[in-house]
Amino acid sequence: MKSTTCQLALTFAIAMAGIALSGSPGLAFTSEAQQMCTGDAMRLCSNEIPDIPRVAACMHRKRAQVSPGCRSVMDREVAAARKARRVAADD
Repeated sequence: MKSTTCQLALTFAIAMAGIALSGSPGLAFTSEAQQMCTGDAMRLCSNEIPDIPRVAACMHRKRAQVSPGCRSVMDREVAAARKARRVAADD
């Protein structure tokens, strides 16, 4: 059971990184995102695990249903990714 939980958490962490980073390789996935969003991913998108792109797409589609804490983390990380892309585009 513990191995399955760890695998699900790792899969979710990778998926969240894909969502949050939105193609920006300069940012790192945060442990806060994993802590705040793992339960939402398992609740809303468990049928998509272990397919990382499908988990990411599911979380994006169901963004309105995620917990306030997870949404807050997602919003901050998406904003940071956008800022990083703007800075990179200006260079």
